[in-house]
Amino acid sequence: MAISKKSGVDVKSGCAVESALAVIGGRWKAVVVYRLFPGKLRFGEIRRLLPNCTQRMLTLQLRELEKDGLVKRTVYTEVPPRVDYELTSFGRSLEPILKSLLEWGERYRRRLPQ
Repeated sequence: MAISKKSGVDVKSGCAVESALAVIGGRWKAVVVYRLFPGKLRFGEIRRLLPNCTQRMLTLQLRELEKDGLVKRTVYTEVPPRVDYELTSFGRSLEPILKSLLEWGERYRRRLPQ
């Protein structure tokens, strides 16, 4: 039985929606994936795109996305060290889903009172 440590969801036999949310759920994961659609970014670039996300939280979210096979982390042996993050092909498969979620979110915002 494959239980997600973060959510406690049985990702093999539980509901598929629960499995998906166990991987991309969380405050920042989907936003990080969305920001990586255009291409590779360094940690500082991602951090600037998410000013309300703490450095610690971003690090944790990136580690989980890497562990789940959605993000690839490349470390360059340079001085100073450089680390790039990019989507794997599996991570890139979320693009149509997150773009649909973006459109839904825009429609929802238009419904909110001004």
